[in-house]
Amino acid sequence: MTETLHADAPAQPGATPYDQLMREMREIATLGSVGAMLGWDQEVMMPDKAAPLRGEQAALLSSLVHERRTRPELGELIAVCQADTELMADPLAAANLRGLRVDYDHATRLPVSLVRETAETTSLAMHTWREARERSDFDAFAPWLEKLMELNRRTAEHLGVPEGGELYDALLDSYEPGMRAAELDGIFGELRAGLVPLIRELTESGRAPDTEWMNIPLSIARQEAFNRGVVERMGFDFQAGRLDVSTHPFCESAGPGDTRLTTRYEEGQFLSALHSTMHEVGHGLYEQGLPKAERFGQPLAEAASMGIHESQSRMWENLVGRGLPFWEWALPELQAQAGSEAFSGLTPATLYRGLNRVEPNLIRIESDEATYNLHIMLRFDLERAMLRGDLAVRDLPGAWNERIQSDLGLTVPDDARGCMQDIHWSMGAVGYFPTYTLGNLYAAQLWEAINAAIPDLDEQVRRGEFGALLTWLRQNVHAHGRRYTAPELCQRATGRPLSPAPLLGYLRGKLRSVYGLS
Repeated sequence: MTETLHADAPAQPGATPYDQLMREMREIATLGSVGAMLGWDQEVMMPDKAAPLRGEQAALLSSLVHERRTRPELGELIAVCQADTELMADPLAAANLRGLRVDYDHATRLPVSLVRETAETTSLAMHTWREARERSDFDAFAPWLEKLMELNRRTAEHLGVPEGGELYDALLDSYEPGMRAAELDGIFGELRAGLVPLIRELTESGRAPDTEWMNIPLSIARQEAFNRGVVERMGFDFQAGRLDVSTHPFCESAGPGDTRLTTRYEEGQFLSALHSTMHEVGHGLYEQGLPKAERFGQPLAEAASMGIHESQSRMWENLVGRGLPFWEWALPELQAQAGSEAFSGLTPATLYRGLNRVEPNLIRIESDEATYNLHIMLRFDLERAMLRGDLAVRDLPGAWNERIQSDLGLTVPDDARGCMQDIHWSMGAVGYFPTYTLGNLYAAQLWEAINAAIPDLDEQVRRGEFGALLTWLRQNVHAHGRRYTAPELCQRATGRPLSPAPLLGYLRGKLRSVYGLS
């Protein structure tokens, strides 16, 4: 078996089948990490004329990884290990093998030709989206989106629709294992029922906080310096990662000791840049907290789900970064960095209130904590409709604009600020958007548990001390990788199943206080 899997390398003396399997998975992950670096380079450094070749490179690498992940010998080796009762008595090895079996079965359902075509199409579609978005030219991007939807349908058909489910479930399962669209309907329905009256109460109260100070310009150089200081205090290891600039902020982990973050800056939008940065750092801290050094390529070194991943980014961005204790520490740091009188009259309380103003926004990543989730529900409904053929791609702008008007009361001026604002569909990531709201739900529930475990957390944050918070996350979330499913992890960390109640309670308490309605 070892000679079959590693034709170019001799078997290690005394290596068990499990050792051989772990070695193979590390090699596959290492090959995949090359693709991750090419993806990062495409968004951060690559010259425009390199796009066609990058598409070929991405396709070739994806097919090579897929071929390694689907070899019959690999499936046989997993089966041999799972038949070892002594090995399966080890809970960590058993969790690894369960994850590897799921991944192998998933991968073997997809033809290598489909994997290669998807990778090449995605690479070219992302490049087209970036250029078309700048011109607000949906017609230029539409053919690519139609192709990506067709590829997603084929992928879902190969993966298989769960009993009683729909095509969307097969894609959703890749990001949030076990979750179903029908279950999301229930969760989102309960959340919407609580959010809509709260948003109405706040926006009609006549007590909107002042936000004029948000227009204070801050040079990009000063924003970069301030953001880096915040990132360092949060605990991100710059010896094992970096922070750059891209059109759409993201986090890419290429493996042990290499976590790449990006953000974006505008002189009059320093808060947007900060919160985008804190969001991505939340992802990065999770990646740096996974046990990759010793377990790279194993499920135990991977995130439990993308909903859990988003819980980490949304927690740092919102529950920390939009909180009063954070700004009681951060505002003096910002004032010192600004090097002028621009922020001298601003108080933490004024900043906190303005920062938490509830006001519908066209842009998802610039939205407040309450209306943000309506953005996600819109995207969930529209991508689900496109996938099943109920909504033609050419009709997406109109459907989008109607929902924005209906849900948020806003008129979309152009497609760049409408259906083209997010990178996700150009990446072929149909089924990802719901994980943002799931992340908000997990984050609020985890936050309750964290505050119970660290009663003086607010005082620590006021001093710019985030070590205890990060340690709790390391111990209760990061260290477990995929040992537990997302629902299991939530139950273990918080003592109860996932519920919209903590998020709704958090938003009601915080926002009514901000508006003086409590």
